[in-house]
Parts: sequence; C-alpha cells; structure tokens
Amino acid sequence: MAKKGNRVQVILECTEQKESGVPGMSRYITTKNKKNTTERLELKKFNPNMRKVTLHKEIK
Repeated sequence: MAKKGNRVQVILECTEQKESGVPGMSRYITTKNKKNTTERLELKKFNPNMRKVTLHKEIK
C-alpha cells in the first residue's frame, strides 16, 4: 500500500518567458514537503527555450 505522506508533486513554470513573449513554456515537476514548506516554491532552473537559467515559480 502507498504511504500517506506530506510530500506533494508541484509544477514549476518559468516567469521570465511569460513576460518576454518567447513561444513555448518551460516547466519542471518536483516534489516538496507541504508540512515544512507551506509557501510557494521558487527555484532557478535552466530554460531550454531561452537558453539560460531563469526563475521558476510553483503554479496552481
């Protein structure tokens, strides 16, 4: 049986690409512990469409 834990899957979406109007969208899937990290996650990840490291924020 599956464990009932505090870890949830979240989607990270690039913020800079939305503003710039470059076609496509850079998204990453990761997990976080919702008990320890209640606020939305923000990480710097590589955006292959813009070919640079950009800020990705949790969506939903």
